[in-house]
Amino acid sequence: MKRRELLGGLALGPYSLVVLADQIPPAEHVPASVEEIQRQLDRLTPATGPAGVSARERKMAEITLECDFLVAGGGLAGVCAALAAARHGAKVILVQDRSRLGGNSSSEVKMHVCGSHAIAGWRETGIVEELRIEDAVRNPQRAFEMWDLLLYDKVISERNITLLMDSTLYAAKKKGDRIDEVFVRSDRAETAYRIRAKYFCDATGDCRLGFEAGAEMRTGREPREEFGESLAMDKGDDETLGSSILFTSRLYRRPMPFVAPAWARKINKEHLRTRTIREWDYGYWWIAWGGNKDIIHDNERIRFELLSIVLGVWDYIKNSGEHPESSHWAMDWIGMLPGKRGSRRMVGDHILTQHDLVRGDIEDAVAIGGWPMDDHPPGGFDRSDLKPNVAVRLQEAYNIPFRSLYSRNIANLFMAGRNISCSHVAFTSTRVMATCGAAGQAVGTAAALCLERGVSPRELYRKHVAKLQQALLRDDQTIKNRLNEDPLDAAREAKVTASAEEPGAEASKVVDGCLRDIPKKKDAVVHRWTGRMTKEGAWIELRWDAPRRIGQVQLTFDTGLQRRLMLSASASVTVGQIRAPQPETVKDYRVLAQQNGKWVEVASVKGNYERLRRHRFAAMEADAVRVQVDATNGDDFARVFEVRCYA
Repeated sequence: MKRRELLGGLALGPYSLVVLADQIPPAEHVPASVEEIQRQLDRLTPATGPAGVSARERKMAEITLECDFLVAGGGLAGVCAALAAARHGAKVILVQDRSRLGGNSSSEVKMHVCGSHAIAGWRETGIVEELRIEDAVRNPQRAFEMWDLLLYDKVISERNITLLMDSTLYAAKKKGDRIDEVFVRSDRAETAYRIRAKYFCDATGDCRLGFEAGAEMRTGREPREEFGESLAMDKGDDETLGSSILFTSRLYRRPMPFVAPAWARKINKEHLRTRTIREWDYGYWWIAWGGNKDIIHDNERIRFELLSIVLGVWDYIKNSGEHPESSHWAMDWIGMLPGKRGSRRMVGDHILTQHDLVRGDIEDAVAIGGWPMDDHPPGGFDRSDLKPNVAVRLQEAYNIPFRSLYSRNIANLFMAGRNISCSHVAFTSTRVMATCGAAGQAVGTAAALCLERGVSPRELYRKHVAKLQQALLRDDQTIKNRLNEDPLDAAREAKVTASAEEPGAEASKVVDGCLRDIPKKKDAVVHRWTGRMTKEGAWIELRWDAPRRIGQVQLTFDTGLQRRLMLSASASVTVGQIRAPQPETVKDYRVLAQQNGKWVEVASVKGNYERLRRHRFAAMEADAVRVQVDATNGDDFARVFEVRCYA
């Protein structure tokens, strides 16, 4: 095993302290105006000539920025971390070294977002589901470039986020055991940024921020004896999973010849004996290479080898005579950026292992995972004698602990993504992007709560982890075996009735504390109200023995978590998906509050497709709250998972 302890050094800069309520408030969608966005962008334009960050950067203009929370890495983990922190009031800077957000899910790589959906019914909720549903509605054509735009829109429209694109973090300085400031350069803008923050998150995948700051980390595969994992190696090594390059193709009306370049691999049946070609509109995850190389420093060699294999496989499909039905197909896109699976992992206060995944629960749970423990031979495509992967499926989703999401030796550093604190065996499951996104939401929410409390991540774990869990549940994050216990939620003390209710899906389920159905081997345990729609619609009502002061109603609807839903270029992966509003979701509804026997409409929505909706209004003393469902997106039943009411 290779373990590195790297050191750093510098001075704490000012930050904007966010004052929050006793309990961290719910995340809000308050989009920035055009003028606000323009002002943010103006901050990133040098007002003077070159200032010289160092002799090495003497030709670069310098800008000093300050924030509460800096997120390095704009993949799905970093995007979710930035959004969660910003929605809770933190001033966030998100640094992305490319011109696209989304990491491996972007149009640069085009990998579909995998996660807990591998276990039927365990799709992630929270921000990951918000993005997934938005994409299904806005992007029925399945264009990855539109997914890029969706992520950009979500980030740039959030008034508390400053986005630095095409910008690379290249140095960090510390004061004691805390990061004080980082240095980021944009060669395209000939600008170097000095950024000071209170808290930092490494969502770079390769641990670039942690590496520069001297965070403790590990690489490779542990020996079985270290954690007693049955799936671990007999002897540890420094190898990991290889990277992949994908391609897409489409059918044309005439024959489409293909001539491979001279440097393409010459592929034959022997190379493919453990790899199956059934379709070629999108492929292939099993074209992997470089896990037995230095996955970071050998990037150019890995890119070349992957391209040579991809083109060799396409040449085999087109010209070997084994697939004559491919004659009218032509490749219309090929990735030029290797999609990485593994590299460095940081070490936190807890190292997640195979035992945690199988046990499924842990005290400081903040997110779920559920992808199989899916290991790949480091030699990748070169090991045609081995299966391209060995996947050990899990029976249920598991919880990810907060202690695996912050650094053990850097006091103000979080991590989110494939670099979280885990063994190699656990990493083979946690590495997938929906799981990374859920971890990112947990980290962003935690950073805002740390800011409010003035504590380190470790202190947050020791003193306030229950508040963190409740804040995440309020924001629709799934945490297995955790229920809404928010004392400020007046709905928990209401008597609930409805116009109609199906057996096993009674109205009272909306206040049972669980925001989703729980999949089981035979039938899911239902935690929602289901009422048949009539010409008058359907309604559900919460009533109190004495008036309650209510100024916000929060609703969680059904978005069909039992189905797979992901952007993919593969027709077979898309089968059964609904690239539109999900039929179970309530479409048109009204929220009414009763005061002194009179019903007052406090919110009215048409065309809804979202899962989580919040409605604020002038607080009143209410005897009851009613949700009147006027239409769904196609289902014969109104479905609501949770109703919350706050003053």
